Amino acid sequence: MITASNIGLSYGTQVLFKEVNIKFTPGNCYGIIGANGAGKSTFLKILSGEIESDTGEIIISTGQRMAVLRQDHFAFNDYTVLETVVMGYEQLYSVMKERDTIYAKEDFTEADGLRAAELEGDFADMGGWEADAQAAQMLDGLGISTDLQQKKMSDVEDNIKVRVLLAQALFGNPDILLLDEPTNHLDLESIHWLEDFLANFDNTVIVVSHDRHFLNTVCTHIADIDFGKILLYVGNYDFWYLSSQLAAKQMKDDKKRREEKISELKEFILRFSSNVAKAKQATSRKKLIDKLTIDDIKPSSRRFPYVAFKPLRECGKNILEVKGLTKVIEGEKILDNFDLVLNSGDKVAFVGPNHYAKTILFEILTGNIKPDSGTFTWGVTTSLSYFPKNNSHLFSEHVSITDWLRTYSEDKDDTYIRSFLGRMLFSGDEALKDCTVLSGGEKVRCVLSRMMLEQANCLIFDEPTSHLDLEAITALNDGLIDFTGVLLFNSHDHQFVESIANRIIEFTPNGVIDRMMSFEEYFSDDTIKALRDEKYSGSHHAIAL
Repeated sequence: MITASNIGLSYGTQVLFKEVNIKFTPGNCYGIIGANGAGKSTFLKILSGEIESDTGEIIISTGQRMAVLRQDHFAFNDYTVLETVVMGYEQLYSVMKERDTIYAKEDFTEADGLRAAELEGDFADMGGWEADAQAAQMLDGLGISTDLQQKKMSDVEDNIKVRVLLAQALFGNPDILLLDEPTNHLDLESIHWLEDFLANFDNTVIVVSHDRHFLNTVCTHIADIDFGKILLYVGNYDFWYLSSQLAAKQMKDDKKRREEKISELKEFILRFSSNVAKAKQATSRKKLIDKLTIDDIKPSSRRFPYVAFKPLRECGKNILEVKGLTKVIEGEKILDNFDLVLNSGDKVAFVGPNHYAKTILFEILTGNIKPDSGTFTWGVTTSLSYFPKNNSHLFSEHVSITDWLRTYSEDKDDTYIRSFLGRMLFSGDEALKDCTVLSGGEKVRCVLSRMMLEQANCLIFDEPTSHLDLEAITALNDGLIDFTGVLLFNSHDHQFVESIANRIIEFTPNGVIDRMMSFEEYFSDDTIKALRDEKYSGSHHAIAL
């Protein structure tokens, strides 16, 4: 068990935490959520001891071992991949190295023999004989082949290093596991492996993630950082979000009697409890939810932006036809004779590890670059709005957000522009910020504002969820579910893709797969699995968003 007692931390006039008291117990997985800049990663660093708080203390039960997902990709360059994983269990690794040093001595003494015998006992007690096999099994589950496991860390790619450091944190059954964005750079098979691992992990897990599907799958509790406090809620992210929204709605409705509110909340708890019985952590989570009282459900003070795309006119029958599109960049064929016909109602998710091909396709379709060969034709009634992956060029001038957005609006009235920005959480002086100093998340909200004003009936999004907090991702997700036009997009967010797309196009090393189905259907269909195996034959890549 790990306890944060009266934790306080400030940087100048910014108060990150004030009198935070929270207890994390074994058998549970806690998802740390909060707006960008709320201090999620900082709180993990306080728990791990990397950062010292101004007030309070972190209390860890005697004899318990903590493991942390490290972020330094170069710290283990001199070690093999397999050895780096075993190093995650520091006490075991220390015993192994001391034992090997003693056995390597030429003048082996009686004292050395006694110490070696003691170390052998410790080595066996800590599972040393199985260590290499267990480490190899973890690496295999994370998609790292046997031939890579004996290579030095300095000789493997960064995306492999990320997975090795994750295996290092998981290795040796730590009592307390701290994970900061563990799904970053993982393909879907690796994420599913990690979800299964954590679902069967009996100790304490504390995780920061923007992946709602992951939080929904593994978490038994949500710890919400808000206004310097941390409030703990039973259930996964969806339960926290839906229950807090329901409670907030009821608070605004003064006409409802308390009995009616209680009835509605009880029905909600019962419905969620029965649904969660199908989840991987069903037993423990259902027991927790069954213990909930009405008073346990509280409204969140967190603000969600308003995202809604309303086309000025409907799409016609002819939307987009692409024939033989080919593009070569620096000698590499990025697109090869690509064909596509868009139909009314299509919401197409582009998946696969070749992210560059998706971006190049979007840039061609929006007229920013030209193909080497092939054609594409938009329907005469089709209007287009584009969210580029790199949006920095849109914010190079020293103008306020209000003046920036005004250039994209037919209604130039200041009140209209300011009210529109207010719905996107730019209220008061926030709407007067200089565009050149905006954060990544603020830039994304500005581009979304522009796209809503454009009222297009065909939207193209290139990784829109990057830089957004969970509230903005959820709002954008809901807005695109409700969007009545045509959509082309790619995203690393599993739930985002699954809940929006009705058509999947995957760029593989050996061609394109195009199917009208949801992402879950696509990923679980046996025929598609066989086809993907064929398309990826000879490639190290697996399917990835």
